[in-house]
Amino acid sequence: MDLVVVGAAIISDGRLLSAQRAEPPHLAGGWELPGGKVDPGESDEDALVRECHEELGIKIRLDRRIGGDWRLSERSLLRVWTAVIVAGEPRALEHLALRWLGPDELYDVDWLPGDRPVIDILAETGIT
Repeated sequence: MDLVVVGAAIISDGRLLSAQRAEPPHLAGGWELPGGKVDPGESDEDALVRECHEELGIKIRLDRRIGGDWRLSERSLLRVWTAVIVAGEPRALEHLALRWLGPDELYDVDWLPGDRPVIDILAETGIT
């Protein structure tokens, strides 16, 4: 059974929130969409709301799913939704840094390979 990882493409004022990984060492310094692992018995959506609260100190509302399942490894896959902040201001509680990226800045950070296909779709379709 695959490990499911969920990610949030948090959009505000036409900009996308990116987060720089602090760990594990082989991913540290790379940029990703906020999110994390789905716990047993937890829905994908509930996991994503929980992860954004834990990692960023915010409450989000999920909008639409982006694409399908992206394979991260032989045993894990990524599912992503667009989201908006409904309470709080993002803080880097578990990341090295946060950065808001406009449409012309989407490739200014070194995205982790698993997130790159999602960024490509957002670049093609727009991040509004």
